[in-house]
Amino acid sequence: KAQSIILYTLSKLQPTDSFAVARIDTGSYSEKDIIAKATFDDRPSSANVQKRAFADAIKTFVDHSQAASYTDITGGLLQGIEFLNEKNSGRKTILIFSDLKEDLEKGYVRDVPLELEGFEVVALNVTKLRSDNYDPREYLGRVATWRQRVEKAGGRWRMINDLGRLDGLL
Repeated sequence: KAQSIILYTLSKLQPTDSFAVARIDTGSYSEKDIIAKATFDDRPSSANVQKRAFADAIKTFVDHSQAASYTDITGGLLQGIEFLNEKNSGRKTILIFSDLKEDLEKGYVRDVPLELEGFEVVALNVTKLRSDNYDPREYLGRVATWRQRVEKAGGRWRMINDLGRLDGLL
């Protein structure tokens, strides 16, 4: 599902837009976790070539990826914030594909303030865990915790589980 959303997003991006995709794994606050990134050329034909290369990189990743042992959502957000700030983007949107359960390996510290003023964070297709079936409060709690964290940091939060509603995203 993430791959189809990425391809949809690519189709909506314009020349000079910037886009990056990174995985959330054990320690996601690292350049090595960026799967693909690009600032698209202002010439549409060149931008299309870049988009095809981007899509190919994503396909290769999806075809060879394995589940991570841990989930560093905060590290991924920090990486996204840095990327978009560095690009001096006019519109700053971070998409998260996750169950929103952060699970850090011992030694990783993510109790850091997020600076999300001017950012929109969109949680897409938030996966429900098996335990959520027994107690939906766990799922609702994870969603509420991330919403509060994003909004406290000055960002705008949205959640889209119906992927048919992506048209308004970009």
